Amino acid sequence: MNYDSPKFLLHDVLKAATGDLIAGASEGTFYGISTDSRLVKEGNLFIALKGEKYNGHDFIKQAMQRGAAGIIVSDPKVGENLTDKGVAVIKVSDTLIALGDLAHEWRKRFPVTVIGLTGSSGKTTTKEMIAAIVGRKKNVLKTEGNLNNLIGLPQTIFHLTGQHDLAVLEMGTNTRGEIKRLTQIAAPDIGLITNIGQAHLAGFGSVDVVREEKGDLFLNMSPSGTVIVNIDDEAVAFCAERWTGRKVTFSMGPNADVTVKDIKINGIKGMSFNLVIGENTQKVEMKIVGLHHVNNAMAAAAAAFAVGVDIKTIAEGLAEFRPFSGRMEMIKLRNGSFLLDDSYNANPASVREALMTLKDLKVHHNGYVFLGDMLELGTQSEEMHRKIGMLIATIGIKALFLQGDFSRVTAAGAMEGGLLPEKIFFLSDEDNGINYLKENLKKGDWILVKGSRGMKMEEIVNQICEKFGSDKTNGNNKTVH
Repeated sequence: MNYDSPKFLLHDVLKAATGDLIAGASEGTFYGISTDSRLVKEGNLFIALKGEKYNGHDFIKQAMQRGAAGIIVSDPKVGENLTDKGVAVIKVSDTLIALGDLAHEWRKRFPVTVIGLTGSSGKTTTKEMIAAIVGRKKNVLKTEGNLNNLIGLPQTIFHLTGQHDLAVLEMGTNTRGEIKRLTQIAAPDIGLITNIGQAHLAGFGSVDVVREEKGDLFLNMSPSGTVIVNIDDEAVAFCAERWTGRKVTFSMGPNADVTVKDIKINGIKGMSFNLVIGENTQKVEMKIVGLHHVNNAMAAAAAAFAVGVDIKTIAEGLAEFRPFSGRMEMIKLRNGSFLLDDSYNANPASVREALMTLKDLKVHHNGYVFLGDMLELGTQSEEMHRKIGMLIATIGIKALFLQGDFSRVTAAGAMEGGLLPEKIFFLSDEDNGINYLKENLKKGDWILVKGSRGMKMEEIVNQICEKFGSDKTNGNNKTVH
């Protein structure tokens, strides 16, 4: 048994999850929580979650065969069919809620500072920046990958131990009410909303509803906590108006607790700026591109400042930060050109930022854009794609390669903006644009690859790297393809 895993006594589970014991032993101890029957270890408590395409109740026998000591179910008939009386079967009204309740109970056992952050874009990058800063002097638990939802966040919390000094928990949402629930589970001491914009509109309908959803982070925190406020974002500032506790603000302007000045763009070397916190100033040099990352850096600096980190350590942490794969990652191709891999995800704001970054980087060289659809924009999808097309026409590119159901709309917007039709290409299984690059790509040229996660634009990144050979210049791990 893994005794480092979350340890729960049966009566603690019944109390925290508001459950009823309907079968099995009346006493016992569980070591570790699992929601995947394939990953169950001996002594685990298996929680049978229900989703649109799966039902954990169908895999209870497999979980028992792998050594589960307890099962949490929402279907009372399940307990009647189990023959192993040594396995505790707990009935709850909703297994997903029970998962969150147990995670909240586990979180309460450790007196560590928890930072909860959300936003329409920049969440993961800001989270990693915070971890890079605070991790220089403290043991930090952070959200890994995209485990930022009602299943992933509890799984992260279950990794919390007495060895941690701080936890940085990312909170994602695409349905009204998720941020409120995530905040209740994590009980953050510090809350941060990076920005509020046009993302997941298919689920929310309007930016006003997005603002309400993101604002639930501040509304559901303890009044003794601290909120980090981006006062350059009107929607975030609005969400913070009702907050009566401690605030730490950040802004590109001078009237904030954390700000910057003297921003310099240094091409493939990254960028530098002077970080200002109160009366103190420290130069920061970062190996990352994109002016929007200055906002992420300020947000991370404000969060670190809120937990007592000094400005010198903040600057050192930002200098050591490296972007993760698919997030504004610069890749130098063997022919002397560059690939800007921002393929991890896309919404209108992040696409605009990526395009303007490409414009700044390519200078007098040629630029090539591979763009997939921006998903989950609902009724505003066509208008958003048309506007992106118009923006593309203004940055001066040699060729635009489009993929997805809205590619024709994007193309129409680009032509409306003045991009010549002969510069626009629609990708297909037969034509991935690589042959065009092979004939035209020259030393110093730049390629941008961008699109929502469902578009799998990383496959194009891999194809380009395989064709031309590459070295990542600013990613977490330098690799050679």
